Amino acid sequence: MLKLLQMTGQVMLLWIIYWLGNQITVITGLPIPGTVFGMVLLFLLLLCGIIKLSYIQEAADFLLKHMLFFFIPIAVGLMDWGAMFYKHAAVLTLAIVAGAVLPFFTVGIITQLVYKEDKKCK
Repeated sequence: MLKLLQMTGQVMLLWIIYWLGNQITVITGLPIPGTVFGMVLLFLLLLCGIIKLSYIQEAADFLLKHMLFFFIPIAVGLMDWGAMFYKHAAVLTLAIVAGAVLPFFTVGIITQLVYKEDKKCK
């Protein structure tokens, strides 16, 4: 019973951070999803030590372990969009490939630059 209560509290804490992220989007009017603001907020709270990892560890592990269940309704809903995907297959394929390849190379280049700068400082 205590474990269930602890898990509920951790999920509520994560939900509050998610809600705050959405509120930041509403207040600022920026075209950035509230979930992104929520992740940045959670990162900053963890980084500053305001929230300890142990406060959210079990709930986060549980949610990550069962993440597939959250995507099933989305996948089923996408079946209604088959004609649109077929019509715009080239553009969507290009977007998917670019969205995967560009960050890959960008992170690689930045990592190499940081590594070279780190060698110069020693």
